[in-house]
Amino acid sequence: MRRRFVIEAVMIATYGHLLVPSRPVEYVIPYSSIAELYEMRESSDPVMEDPDDDSHVKSKINELITFFENALNRKKIEKALQMPWRESSPLLLDEMIQFTVIHAVDNAQYGEIFDPIETELLLTALRLNTPLLSDQYEFQEILIEAEVPVQVYDIEDFEFAVEEGISSVDMQL
Repeated sequence: MRRRFVIEAVMIATYGHLLVPSRPVEYVIPYSSIAELYEMRESSDPVMEDPDDDSHVKSKINELITFFENALNRKKIEKALQMPWRESSPLLLDEMIQFTVIHAVDNAQYGEIFDPIETELLLTALRLNTPLLSDQYEFQEILIEAEVPVQVYDIEDFEFAVEEGISSVDMQL
């Protein structure tokens, strides 16, 4: 059984260990975070502080863009974009990893507290009752302070999330 996580597309390019999970995973990605990859590719601003790391991550961003632009994948994504909250058919990277792109729609519910992509991430996690992976400590802190009922794992705890995780029953306790 695949473990499912809501994640921002750039994190997959940034954290290589996400592409070698110990068990099959499915990454649910709001489409707006894929669109953000194009902005990052075109920007002269560094993604990472270290120039070598920045070059590597930008290379991975290009690989992800190429993957999403593959004719079959693009067709699946375009179909999902026809209706709000529609999920694409699975986009298979390999036997261990699949992506699902969702046409998430920002709303005012959390727009005062979070930026648009963060809002789409948490709304997707809430809507699908799926854990969220994040590397942003401040975002995680605000989620807890605002008492947003979403399960979030720090990227450093990825292996724990894949192997064991915390069940929804445990979360309610």
